[in-house]
Amino acid sequence: MSGLKRKGKPGNSILADMRSMISFFYIKKVPSYGNSFFFTIGVYLLALFGLLAITGMIMMVFGIPWGYTTRIGNFVRSVHLWAAEAFVTLIFLHLLVNFSTSMFKRKRLVWILGSMMLFLVLLEFAFGIALPNDFVAQVNARAGADLWNGMGLGFWINPLNRGAVLGWHIAVVPLLLVTLMFTHYMLVKKKGISTPYRKDIPYSMVMADHKAMYRRMGYIFAIVLLFALLLPAPYAPPMTMQSWAKSSPNNFALTLLSEFNYSSGTATYMDTIDPYGFSTREVYVTVPYGEYINATHQPDELRAFLLESPGEQSADISEAFAYFSTGATPPAGQNRTDPMISVMETLIGMAQSGIYGPVLQSESSSASNRTYSLLLLSDSVAFENETTETGLQVSQLGMLSIGNGALWQQYMMYWLLPYDLMEILTSGIPWWNDLQNGTVALIAFAFLMFLPYIPYLRDVPDRLKLYKLFWNGFTVPELRSRNRKDRKNRRV
Repeated sequence: MSGLKRKGKPGNSILADMRSMISFFYIKKVPSYGNSFFFTIGVYLLALFGLLAITGMIMMVFGIPWGYTTRIGNFVRSVHLWAAEAFVTLIFLHLLVNFSTSMFKRKRLVWILGSMMLFLVLLEFAFGIALPNDFVAQVNARAGADLWNGMGLGFWINPLNRGAVLGWHIAVVPLLLVTLMFTHYMLVKKKGISTPYRKDIPYSMVMADHKAMYRRMGYIFAIVLLFALLLPAPYAPPMTMQSWAKSSPNNFALTLLSEFNYSSGTATYMDTIDPYGFSTREVYVTVPYGEYINATHQPDELRAFLLESPGEQSADISEAFAYFSTGATPPAGQNRTDPMISVMETLIGMAQSGIYGPVLQSESSSASNRTYSLLLLSDSVAFENETTETGLQVSQLGMLSIGNGALWQQYMMYWLLPYDLMEILTSGIPWWNDLQNGTVALIAFAFLMFLPYIPYLRDVPDRLKLYKLFWNGFTVPELRSRNRKDRKNRRV
């Protein structure tokens, strides 16, 4: 009868099956130091990855604006942010533990997979920063584009294209990460946690303390939630064509003039590759102005300009530059003798009324493509001024954002400090650009990935005795006992 009763309770069977399935992934036995925090970080990374996936899916379901316009949305966005910060910090700590204890020598494939995961995690974080519709995302997207362009990958990885960034952030990179994480973990599960390679580090094999791991996991989640409550993710409104034209109409016109005569940063962009292979004159002036003329049937001043001689055109452009450089807001319709001034005044009016931006976006292959808009904004002095006012020193520090007030809370990409320092130190070298910086970064990752195979370099942790950071009396019970005995014997 008791057997029949057990069969009659499918709920218990389901729970038992779930427990059995979960326990299959448990590492049962570990070295005596394996239950300490430093040697269980991989488990917390898996948990944080799950939290990131859940909060990310919630934000996708309700839409990106939900994270800025509602209190609960901002909280979820903040949890996602701080879970990402915790994930990156712990993966660096995980790498440091394995590096310091030279575990990479015994499990070379595990180390290589871990290095690849680190690269993808940093890539995922960068895409996440560039994805939201706020000003800091605009700044980081533009700075990140320089890096990828310099590495020759700008055609494939364009942070200025939100549609492409979204695909990388929620599909491509996570899928690669899940594959690597599963393979990485199963290799560790099969071979177990590496035992000390040094004979002077005593240890014994003990049962894994899963309850302690779950308890620490709860602490990490609690810290993430606490940060999300006390330091919520801030929101800096994005810079738009309309806000720019209203606040700085002269600067708007001057930027368009530089696009028209091919003297802007975008027009003169000369890096490893040029993913912005379009005519700035066509995109920023000719097409938007043509749309206006077709809709209003006003006199076509641009056509009149193009019918002039090259000398007259050059004089008109110079006069327009001088006119809009006065600093005063140009009265509409004034100085019609110069057709270029009239064209610029028309485009200013279009931008101020909110028409110019949509026309610009309609030229892109995708409605979510921000390339045209962000490049135009970044060519302007107004963009640099706004960057300075918000404390984002992008011109010097690449993708790292150092903000005043609340901005630092969201963008603490401290791991980019070495790269940013390299940018600062090499800024005075004429032939050194993003290609060289990107190449150095890739070489550094290559050294990290293939460290187990590099003579002398792989022995550095042992020569520096870095293993003492994580194999000591606090983490190894046998060492703790031996130290007590040694102290006791010295007293005697």
